[in-house]
Amino acid sequence: MLTSKQRAQLRALANPIDTVIMVGKGGFSEALYKTADEAITARELIKGKVLEACEFSSREAADDIAEHIGADVVQVIGSKFVLYRKNKKEPKIKLVK
Repeated sequence: MLTSKQRAQLRALANPIDTVIMVGKGGFSEALYKTADEAITARELIKGKVLEACEFSSREAADDIAEHIGADVVQVIGSKFVLYRKNKKEPKIKLVK
């Protein structure tokens, strides 16, 4: 569980990164979860987007993907969302206490 200061830190770090995950009209698939898992393992912090054709809201998509890959939802704004999961072997982001 992230504190508000940690969320603020992660939101600031997520600002310049590119969108990695796109959820479209196909909804959720094993390939989407696999891509998200690989990306978050490599980066710890990923940004996703829900396309207009998708029947799910960005909050629903963020919660579903986070649950499947064991991540925390950092933020959801409009059609975009940010997920964080610490890489236990090679941590890249040092969170504030």
